[in-house]
Amino acid sequence: MDETICGEIELVENVLQAEDFVRLRIETGFAEIPVEHARKALRNGLVNVSALYRGELVGMGRLVEDGAMYWYLQEIIVLPRFQQKGIGTMIVGHLVDYAKAHSVTGKFTTIGGVSAKGKEAFYEKMGFDIISNGIKKMVEIDHVK
Repeated sequence: MDETICGEIELVENVLQAEDFVRLRIETGFAEIPVEHARKALRNGLVNVSALYRGELVGMGRLVEDGAMYWYLQEIIVLPRFQQKGIGTMIVGHLVDYAKAHSVTGKFTTIGGVSAKGKEAFYEKMGFDIISNGIKKMVEIDHVK
């Protein structure tokens, strides 16, 4: 982790604008989506987190869930010039912590997602299993007695 950059990263929940969501997707090679689709996805998602470096949006991630048992990481995106500096790890860690803090399913819950091709090792380093259709991680819920 690049402490010089990460020390200046601010993670902020639910401030991401649809236009910025689309821009980040395009700048990182994801398919372009209509702004209205992005707006609806942000509105209907559970939580999104923006990574800001000196006020500049440099990354994002979203967490969606089914309201009962499963949580899904979506669009973990970091601009290319800010990759390999620990920002993606910060985003995923924040979203995993959010899921753990808000889970009511018992002692364990499942967090899944789909890894962009070639990014599987990133998720493996964070304890996710690579499965045939994506990634998966069982996490222990700390607040269950």
